[in-house]
Amino acid sequence: MSRAPAPATHAARIAVVGNPNAGKTTLFNALTGARQKVANYPGVTVERISGSLVIDGVRHELIDVPGLYSLRAVSEDERVASGVILGAEGLGEAPELLVCVLDASNLERNLYLYAQIAEIGLPAIVALTMEDRLEGSGRHIDANRLSEILGTRVVKVIGHKERGVEELKRAVAEALAVPPAPKPLSMPGAPLFDTPQPRERQPAEVAIDRVPVRYAWARMVAENVIETEPLHRRLSPTDRIDRILTHRVFGLAIFAAVMYLVFQSIYTFAQPIMGGIKFVFDRVSGAIGPHLDGIPVVKSFVCDGLLSGLSAMLQFLPQILILFFFISLLEGTGYLARAAFLMDRLLGWCGLNGRAFIPLLSSFACAIPGMMAARVMPDSRSRLATILVAPLMSCSARLPVYIMLIGAFIEPRFGAFWAGFTLYAMHLLGMVVAVPIVWLLSRTIIKGKRLPFVLELPPYQLPKWKDIWLAMYFRARVFVTVAGTTIVVTAIVIWTLSYFPRPLVKAEQYRAEYRLAHKEATREVVDHYVDQRQLSNSFLGQFGRAIEPAFAPAGFDWRITTAIVAAFPARENVVPALGIIFSLGHDVEGNTPDMRRALQEEKRADNRPLLTPFSAVGLMVFFALCCQCMSTLATAKRETNSWKWPIFMFTYMTSLAYLGAVTVNQIGRLFGQ
Repeated sequence: MSRAPAPATHAARIAVVGNPNAGKTTLFNALTGARQKVANYPGVTVERISGSLVIDGVRHELIDVPGLYSLRAVSEDERVASGVILGAEGLGEAPELLVCVLDASNLERNLYLYAQIAEIGLPAIVALTMEDRLEGSGRHIDANRLSEILGTRVVKVIGHKERGVEELKRAVAEALAVPPAPKPLSMPGAPLFDTPQPRERQPAEVAIDRVPVRYAWARMVAENVIETEPLHRRLSPTDRIDRILTHRVFGLAIFAAVMYLVFQSIYTFAQPIMGGIKFVFDRVSGAIGPHLDGIPVVKSFVCDGLLSGLSAMLQFLPQILILFFFISLLEGTGYLARAAFLMDRLLGWCGLNGRAFIPLLSSFACAIPGMMAARVMPDSRSRLATILVAPLMSCSARLPVYIMLIGAFIEPRFGAFWAGFTLYAMHLLGMVVAVPIVWLLSRTIIKGKRLPFVLELPPYQLPKWKDIWLAMYFRARVFVTVAGTTIVVTAIVIWTLSYFPRPLVKAEQYRAEYRLAHKEATREVVDHYVDQRQLSNSFLGQFGRAIEPAFAPAGFDWRITTAIVAAFPARENVVPALGIIFSLGHDVEGNTPDMRRALQEEKRADNRPLLTPFSAVGLMVFFALCCQCMSTLATAKRETNSWKWPIFMFTYMTSLAYLGAVTVNQIGRLFGQ
């Protein structure tokens, strides 16, 4: 009687590999739960997700390798994925074991990658997913027969229901104790390939003359292990739905409606949560402020700098969470792939293909992962073009600016419908501008031939709610720990530059002058005037005044200009900057004045409104098109390996933003606004 091998007692490095849409990430989440971390592969800016897989008390590192169809990669993320699988230099240690995820409903296509892995001789076990989908189409798979043919352990799993997960863990433990030796793949009567090749082979060396043979072998295996019930051929639910959602007219109309609902929901649902966060911080500031009345500098630092920065940072969270909820939801149902198919017609006109849609859509959350996602583009020309226009998509950092200005100037005058429409239009603006920009680039600076668009359309399915919540959680955590730190630190720097110098003699002089001219003025009004005069003479105010003439055609005074400059390190800083500029004073209860009311009531030196609806829209257009984000420029430098393209990106986007803001403001002046 044979005995089971003893479980591995050392921590191992394991990689989950497989085709895109094979259920790889869902299985990874089921195996690791919340014990995950996001980073980059060593020396490479491709995002990696790793987590802890605990088996028999031993904590192993589990890596979610980017999806790929073949070890002969055509895009940057596929090159990194194949390099990680094969242990290429500079990508960390090679995995001791591969968990090869095979989609049972697309077994023949998935087996091609497994054939390459087996040919090279890498130790691997198989996780068979999507069996429920296969059975829904009237087919069944013989996992034991498949295991016999492949010569390795095959475990059926349904990741989102966590079925088979424990059995897969046991299979991993056994494979670590006694690594499986891949046997030569064979067709009936003869081996398919020679003895497995050495592990050290690099991705570029995977033989291409065996491509037809691998496909023939994959077809043979699929025919041997899948049984089909004698059902009448009929359209699947996915086919019937696609007749509508991928229609060249109705499909685009539905896509536009879906995107409108997404952004309308962001505006509608985020408002009460943002108001609640602001209310809490106002109460905290009101409670702390009176205890610091005797130390004005400390009071201003705590209430106007630190708490203001924290409040502004946390108010971004509802918008980011809602945006990622909808992106994950649409991706989980399979709709995003259809959207990419629909957008291929539009993007094809300007020289890209539908594959660019996913990076561009990712940029609506943040341009950085969007530019990194451009590695899926099959050629360097398309990848560069996608990187150069990705920051035009309105990222989540712009949302607070839109919502603040829409709430102050659009909703009170035109109503909630036009408020939601304006938010949608601001997000649509980037895509509308990106298309002619790419068209111009592809015919001048970046010339080349457009490659055909090939994309697998996964079947429609119910979303995996666990995957959605995990995506929201990790994006929120990354924002709070990375972007949040930048926002708070920058808010404190802005406060410092806006508070100093502040000589006491000058303050008393301003106070006496104003009281002499306005004898009926209340204490709050006088304090606000003194704060504005001191801000004007601060380091930040002096710089804003110096560059004010350049932005005068756009309708921006030195205060708006100062906020624009202060937001250059990161767009997220514009709201804290405006909060500090307009809310240095506190009312008698110690509460920070409402930003929207401050913008509505603020006047220029000649008593004209600081902003009109047109100049407010111009400010939104400026932020929709500008490239005020140092992290974005740094990422562009890493992705292009040159400062030439980030400088070009900043120059053309800032020029577009300036021209757009000036045009909108001048149109407003024609209408007497």
